[in-house]
Amino acid sequence: MILALGTAWVLDGLEITIASAIGPVLQEQETLHLSSTAVGAIATVYLLGEVFGALLFGRLSDALGRKNLFVITLGVYLAGNALTALTWGNDAWAIAFLYLTRFIAGAGIGGEYAAINSAIDEMMPAKYRGRVDIGVNGTYWGGAILGTLGTFVLLNHMDLNLGWRLGFLIGPVIGACIWNLRRHLPESPRWLIMHGREAEAEANIRQIEQAVEASGQTLAPVDESKAIEIRPTRPHGYLSLLRVLFKELPQRSILGATLMITQSFLYNAIFFTYTLVLTKFYGVDEKSAPLYLIAFAAGNLIGPLTIGHLFDVIGRRKMIAGTYLLSAVLLAISAVLFNAGVLNAITQTIAWCIIFFFASAGASAAYLTVSEIFPLEIRAQAIAVFFAIAQCFGAIGPVFYGWLIGEGDDPGKLFIGYLIGAGVMAIGGIVEIFLGVDAEGKSLEDVATPLSAVTR
Repeated sequence: MILALGTAWVLDGLEITIASAIGPVLQEQETLHLSSTAVGAIATVYLLGEVFGALLFGRLSDALGRKNLFVITLGVYLAGNALTALTWGNDAWAIAFLYLTRFIAGAGIGGEYAAINSAIDEMMPAKYRGRVDIGVNGTYWGGAILGTLGTFVLLNHMDLNLGWRLGFLIGPVIGACIWNLRRHLPESPRWLIMHGREAEAEANIRQIEQAVEASGQTLAPVDESKAIEIRPTRPHGYLSLLRVLFKELPQRSILGATLMITQSFLYNAIFFTYTLVLTKFYGVDEKSAPLYLIAFAAGNLIGPLTIGHLFDVIGRRKMIAGTYLLSAVLLAISAVLFNAGVLNAITQTIAWCIIFFFASAGASAAYLTVSEIFPLEIRAQAIAVFFAIAQCFGAIGPVFYGWLIGEGDDPGKLFIGYLIGAGVMAIGGIVEIFLGVDAEGKSLEDVATPLSAVTR
């Protein structure tokens, strides 16, 4: 289940990295000969696709089921990427085709976030839910490493016009390998019971229980006090959803929005401009700069995988607040060192690795938070809404930091930018301290009572 569903994050990390590396190549005469503006718009279109896909498929996931959607969204992504590789030139029709295919690929990945996080949280034991969700979310950076290595080989060891096309096919090859796995996963029993399909829910639960018992484990009987009477209700549209989120659950909505916005701003600001910092301030060659991403991505990947279990053991509130605040302090320290001129390309990368070792775990926990603190009936839509809000604010980061970097002749501007980034993360940590939800070790129904529960 983790392999089949968690690959969604690997694919997104792969996509972002490949698109970033291939962008300059598409300006070459022997490829599509695009303008800088046209290349820059590719990322924007992909981002818009993610927001659209999250909102569309998030609602469909709550209405039609987790399994249906995590099969459909993977298919949408595969189709979008495969078609991108068929772009034939730079005339108006070809450019329109390119943008459409990037929008479709983005929509598939955006839909993945809503359907996948819902399914993982609803199918994981409460004892392990935090570490599994955080670990899976952290694999985004495994995809970034694969994307960096893949494009480095393809763009430096074969014809450019073929290499960039094969680059966009790396993701679909991985996706095709897990397609069959997803088709055979059970539907979320929680989703089934909420939609009045109790016989199917019972059959799926029995399938899971038999697999556990066959492995030699013993399942204790469920205490009758845990029983909840459910009366299935009509699906919620986004207007109804917003009313539930901000009228009935305002503190949790503020918490979810704050965590998602702050981590998105920091990540987009640093990740999308790190090569500019390396080339403008440290004189790193443009062709070598992407390789520094491997170390940067490694720190981001190792963090969630090594300290993710602490979010279950020590608790959500302490760990989320701690990772946000610690990454803020470390970023502020690195900003002072940067402004003092004592860092070089290697030590700057090491600083980022240490900072994002903690920030990555915190950012992954933001996705965990919005997927477990809201009622099941609106879970996927809530993820979609906060993801969309975060992406909109996150899109400000690269533009703002790109302006601060300029031609690399005024480190003072970027110093202020780093302090702003540190302040933003500190806000997320402080809000978690006061509004955080202690969800560790609790069933999702104990964390958020279903809207369709007869007695609430």
